[in-house]
Amino acid sequence: MSCQDHLYRNIPPRSLARRWFLKECGVGLGSIALGQLAAAGIAQAAADPLAIKRPPMRPRAKNVIFLFMAGAPSHLELFDNKPQLAKFDGTLPPPELLKGYRAAFINPNSKLLGPKFKFAKHGQSGAELSELLPHLAEVADDIAIVKSMVTDAFNHAPGQILMSTGSQQFGKPSLGAWTLYGLGSETQNLPGFVVFSTGKKGPSGGNSNWGSGYLPTVYQGVTFRTSGDPVLYLSNPNGVDDKLQRDSLDAVNALNREHLNEVGDPEIATRINSFEMAYRMQAEAPDAIDISKEPEHVLKMYGAEPGKPSFAATCLLARRLVERGVRFVEIFHEAWDQHGNLVHDIRDNCQHTDQACAALVKDLKQRGLLDDTLVIWGGEFGRTPMVQGGGNDGRDHHPNAFTMWLAGGGVKPGVTLGESDDFGFNVTKDRVHVHDLHATILHLLGFDPLRFSYKFQGLDQRLIGVEPAKVVKELLA
Repeated sequence: MSCQDHLYRNIPPRSLARRWFLKECGVGLGSIALGQLAAAGIAQAAADPLAIKRPPMRPRAKNVIFLFMAGAPSHLELFDNKPQLAKFDGTLPPPELLKGYRAAFINPNSKLLGPKFKFAKHGQSGAELSELLPHLAEVADDIAIVKSMVTDAFNHAPGQILMSTGSQQFGKPSLGAWTLYGLGSETQNLPGFVVFSTGKKGPSGGNSNWGSGYLPTVYQGVTFRTSGDPVLYLSNPNGVDDKLQRDSLDAVNALNREHLNEVGDPEIATRINSFEMAYRMQAEAPDAIDISKEPEHVLKMYGAEPGKPSFAATCLLARRLVERGVRFVEIFHEAWDQHGNLVHDIRDNCQHTDQACAALVKDLKQRGLLDDTLVIWGGEFGRTPMVQGGGNDGRDHHPNAFTMWLAGGGVKPGVTLGESDDFGFNVTKDRVHVHDLHATILHLLGFDPLRFSYKFQGLDQRLIGVEPAKVVKELLA
């Protein structure tokens, strides 16, 4: 070991790198100054990673509410009326339709199953909707329906992860994390990305649906409960008053900041932010989720009851959180996997969700929030035109055609985009892949989806990946 090596042994790594660079590389003063400016920028970003950022293009939406109908709703019972499918109910599908097709569970040669519910046209737009959606019919002219969605996955976890992150592989940043990374947060007292789960179980894709992947973890979603404390352990235990908590937090954060200054790890900044956020949430979060303060007519419009957890109450919470500056709210309602008992279960699902979804659109519009709040409704894929289960009462997973709808945030209202064939099997017009949906959402948020990226493992990583993706201009107002 040289004398010079010995001198550097006990110097912190960050300082060592700077001293070695200045001493050994002979850089000019201009480069040194530039490096100091860059370091200052990194330090500022680390100190407040959730600071509000201005996107490169004029955004049409600044907030997002994603109503994720996990389990995959049947487009054939809700949005995509197929009289021909009803006509050929109980017959085998045409052989040419099944060429190269792979189903998740059933034999593709299973018999066709006609739609189980009636359809009618609504509003000036003439949007055709199922009798199961009477409340959505009331806002038919405020939403854009996409009947030509396609995806690459036909099982729940990969399909949900693809819809959430743009990839079937776990470990990628979610749409909410990308949104928070790009725009920052408008609230300092609540998380910028809040997640609820209201179905019979949590989503099959798990926490990866709202994870931050290779982005700093400060951008990941924070799960809220729908009753009691919104986050576990939010209330102080007995014997801990505000002063003791504040003093303890200041001491811990001082140590964390010293460590951050030495090593520059952004995860330390995330830790500091999390501690401070939890402290501020103790005052803000209980009030934010207290829907008992809402007027009676608003509660009635949603079908929500104070103190009773429900999808309806959670939709109302989504509006309350957006009002308070939360950037992205996502509600997972895992209840739509009707391999059997289709008629009963899908009717039950709609009774639990239809009124609240429509009320959310109405409420946002009445408050002037719909203009810059993008509402998205949909699942991970659709259901087969072929039957599954006993008693002609079920459908399998189907990635080739399904339906989603959007509202607000720069979306053209009253539009129905795309078509599928006579059996609702394949898209025949205006195909919209999940990547195209993501590209359109990013565009509405003010980003060029081809340029919006994060450097990781030497690559410019993107939400839309490397596959061709387009902004769906027909959906833009």
